[in-house]
Amino acid sequence: MNIIEKLAMEFSIKISQVENTVQLIDEGNTIPFIARYRKEVTGGLSDVILRDLEERLNYLKNLETRKEEVIRIIEEQGKLTEELKVEIEKAEVLQRVEDLYKPYKQKKSTRASKAKEKGLEPLALLFFAQEIEAGSMEELAYPYVSEEKGVETVEEAIQGAMDIIAEKIADDPELTALVREKTQKAGLISTEAADEEEKTVYEMYYGHQEGIDKIPNHRVLAVNRGEKEKKLKVKVIAPIEELQAILEKQVVINEKSIFTELLKDTITDAYKRLIAPSIEREMRNNLTERAELEAVKVFAKNTEKLLMVPPVKGARIISIDPGYRTGCKVAVLNETGKLLAYTTVYPTEPKRDIAGTEATLKKLVEKFKINTIVIGNGTASRETEEVVENFIKKNGYDVNYTIVNEAGASVYSASKLATEEYPDLDVTTRGAMSLGRRLQDPLAELVKISPKSIGVGQYQHDIDQNLLNGALTNVVEDCVNRVGVDLNTASPSLLSYIAGINMGIAKNIVAYREEVGQFTARKELLKVAKLGEKTYKQCAGFMRIADGKNPLDATSVHPESYAAADTMLLKLGIDKEMIRQGGAKDIEERICETYPALKKAIIPNGKKGLEALAVLKETKEDPKKGLGKSIEKLADDIGIGAMTLKDIIEEIKKPGRDPREDTPAVVFRNDVRSFEDLKVDMELMGTVRNVVDFGAFVDIGVKNDGLVHISQISNKFIKHPMDAVAVGDTVKVKILSIDHDRHKIALTMKF
Repeated sequence: MNIIEKLAMEFSIKISQVENTVQLIDEGNTIPFIARYRKEVTGGLSDVILRDLEERLNYLKNLETRKEEVIRIIEEQGKLTEELKVEIEKAEVLQRVEDLYKPYKQKKSTRASKAKEKGLEPLALLFFAQEIEAGSMEELAYPYVSEEKGVETVEEAIQGAMDIIAEKIADDPELTALVREKTQKAGLISTEAADEEEKTVYEMYYGHQEGIDKIPNHRVLAVNRGEKEKKLKVKVIAPIEELQAILEKQVVINEKSIFTELLKDTITDAYKRLIAPSIEREMRNNLTERAELEAVKVFAKNTEKLLMVPPVKGARIISIDPGYRTGCKVAVLNETGKLLAYTTVYPTEPKRDIAGTEATLKKLVEKFKINTIVIGNGTASRETEEVVENFIKKNGYDVNYTIVNEAGASVYSASKLATEEYPDLDVTTRGAMSLGRRLQDPLAELVKISPKSIGVGQYQHDIDQNLLNGALTNVVEDCVNRVGVDLNTASPSLLSYIAGINMGIAKNIVAYREEVGQFTARKELLKVAKLGEKTYKQCAGFMRIADGKNPLDATSVHPESYAAADTMLLKLGIDKEMIRQGGAKDIEERICETYPALKKAIIPNGKKGLEALAVLKETKEDPKKGLGKSIEKLADDIGIGAMTLKDIIEEIKKPGRDPREDTPAVVFRNDVRSFEDLKVDMELMGTVRNVVDFGAFVDIGVKNDGLVHISQISNKFIKHPMDAVAVGDTVKVKILSIDHDRHKIALTMKF
């Protein structure tokens, strides 16, 4: 297999793109670095495609390694034929390689191996050849009876031969493939109650059957959980008669043979005893693997959307972590997230000290000039929200408030990291701080928490944790590098996700920063312990210094491109200090003036520069019409790739642009509705909090999020809820039904 050609075909990209990308990966470059700073080399492949390509590359490399190993083992046994070698080499999936290897794999003691030890293999081969059409099997088996070898009767000899044939059938890769394909298409997953009298959340799966090739991923995970909790019995129901007929058609080649009935019985034994258990395990494993991969994919997309929620700048915050008996923990934060004060109020039962709560809030709002109140969405959230909303209206304050998802806040507040960051604060105050900072900069705060604890997944505790952690780490890394970090304020947690940086180096960066006061240039990173040239190349472009010596240090322009950027600025007559003052907004016009890409028919006598621009204006041609070609000419002149130059231009036009600005802004509430106030057909605006295979959960202002089932998301057909909605989206919904006993709300987005 040519891995490069296969990847090019699978990803519909050029062979040169794959070759260059593989070389960059093999050299140890990180995906964020390759995606951002090696666009010319990869042809502009995105970080998403690069991640997928790297994953597929690793699979194919492992596949080739396994092929070589299997060929070597079979060859050492002296059983490798040219035909078998070719079959192994052309296998495109690992399962096929293992099927081909199965007959040669060293097994533990089996009925067939014991029969072979007794010298019965020649008899089995005689039976399997099916060439004899007259006589009796007993006569043929009699010579194999031997007390010395442990074969005391003719019946034992025949049974031993059958055992050998049964294993031969079960080990045949082509027969296995046929059974697998038929079971996949026609098999059923059957679920029953472990105790039919017991009422559980799995009642919908009592006496339930569904096609293996049709059961959706979320039901696979639900069934697995029910089985694990011993509430469900799960089994695979295969079309046994059809499968045995398929096997008989392949194995029985001479109906006139005296061994026909014996072989049919052996086929039944081979299927029930050897093939079926293996295939059924495989079916369950494949379903689980498929469901886990999809769950991880959904989780990763949700996590990305949550991390890329735009920060609320300039927010001076009162952050409230609601509670009942122990009260509501309050933390006051300035615009940069610094803790100014903290206390506890008791607006909820059992104390319900609303007057005292309002007095405390009034004092904090006026003393610290608060403009935003944040409330966690957990226990007592609705009651606390009602008090806050009434407090704002009563006092006429110009203060917004919003509800923040507090999933994972308790995990962070009790973590070793939180203890190291705030050793003098108790767990509850740390939790309240975390909620406020999630609003100010979701990315910077949420990286401190394990992604699987932030509440945007589906069955996250039931799936392969290594698979989940790997995918989520990649998502966080891509988000952090896409946004970039302030080198003089970023926490070790945030820095550790920058390309090439681990937690050890991140802590060294912070230690160096504390020692010297602050970084004034990116190149100072080379003075940080254990951060060498190789790591510097990977990380430098993602680090920002707001007021450094070189204005380019505040942008995503990589230091390796500084010389090219300086040359461009000089050619265009742009003062580098404009970068500090908000960027060169007219840079594209300057490029068109200096490097016009005009049609020859429009520009006579090869006129250039301002003269050419004048011609353009006279002909009423848009000066920026040929911008792409102008940039290409400028890139050639400077000696840099056009893609890289375009990125530099975007940065100089708008330095340090935050990609999160493109996502929906936070919705601030100025109303409140209790669960009891909700009515069927009521129309509301809400925020998507989670997206799963079967629908989307929407926060409509009460404690429990409502569910928009996939069938209610769009008037058009969609394969997955993510085709229409994403975490953080603001959506209009209508209430379909309300379950007051279980506090469940069914919503629709169809109007």
